[in-house]
Amino acid sequence: MRHDPSADDLICRILAGERVPLARAISQVENEAPDAVAILDACFERSGRAFRVGITGPPGAGKSTLVTRLAQAWRRRGETVAIVAVDPTSPFSGGALLGDRVRMGELSGDEGVFIRSMATRGSMGGLAVHTAQACDVLDAAGFSRILIETVGVGQSELEVAQTADSTAVVLVPESGDTVQAMKAGLMEIGDLFVINKADREGAERAAFAVRSALELRPGGAAWAPPVLLTVASQGTGVEEVLERFEAHLEYLRGLGGLDRRRRQRLEQRLRDLLRGQLWEEFQARVPADAWREVLASLAARELTPHDAVASLFARFGAPTGGPYADVEEGSEGS
Repeated sequence: MRHDPSADDLICRILAGERVPLARAISQVENEAPDAVAILDACFERSGRAFRVGITGPPGAGKSTLVTRLAQAWRRRGETVAIVAVDPTSPFSGGALLGDRVRMGELSGDEGVFIRSMATRGSMGGLAVHTAQACDVLDAAGFSRILIETVGVGQSELEVAQTADSTAVVLVPESGDTVQAMKAGLMEIGDLFVINKADREGAERAAFAVRSALELRPGGAAWAPPVLLTVASQGTGVEEVLERFEAHLEYLRGLGGLDRRRRQRLEQRLRDLLRGQLWEEFQARVPADAWREVLASLAARELTPHDAVASLFARFGAPTGGPYADVEEGSEGS
């Protein structure tokens, strides 16, 4: 794919670890700028080395504080750390509402840390569509640890599990948060569970409740997710969380699990890209008046949604395979 020659210079500077070009490249990826594909292709070849860690859980659990402490702990070990903070989208600007430097100001000035806030852009999952691609850029830039913090609402917990190599679910002692998190399906995706703000009453009860819930998970896995107590604001328990993350990384490497997770992640990305491109190509073939006509028929209950799809495929081209593949050209849905 052709791109602006200036993209080559930008790519070289990204791979050299320069910060300003790195921020600019991630913005181009987020905004799907003309050079985004060239940047992503170049970075993809150099990615796959960083350990990607997901931090998720209900709002107010202290995820940002824990992320800050983990970043500091990894820096003390000589690791370079990138943080992708996925924030609620501003309805006015489309950008992240929460400023990264406001929440993680203690890390500013450290050349070994790069922080990026990304907007969810209203997606159901709360995890920006381009987060995984941004992680590829950061990976190629040489960061050895990438922390991905999610909003912790809706489907974002499942999305971060697909984006990260290892995921920690952060909860607080209050039983309501713990029970709600269990209902959201977090018990299935966590590799670690952290009861933060453990200086509050009820921390041990919450930890017991999580351990009891974990016993109901399907057996057979050699990795037993630990349930850890932390007071991230004071740094208490953070080193143990880091140690368990590193232990999980070694566990995955030893059994080939890391490669499997990354292949699954690539498969999901391939599906997402294909789905998006197929939709864009099909949408480009459908005139606006035809689209409005079908919508009007749907609203009047003259067509069912499946009939509407069959009608559009018949008139503007159906994909091969699938439930509408046998729709004949020129036929209309009933």
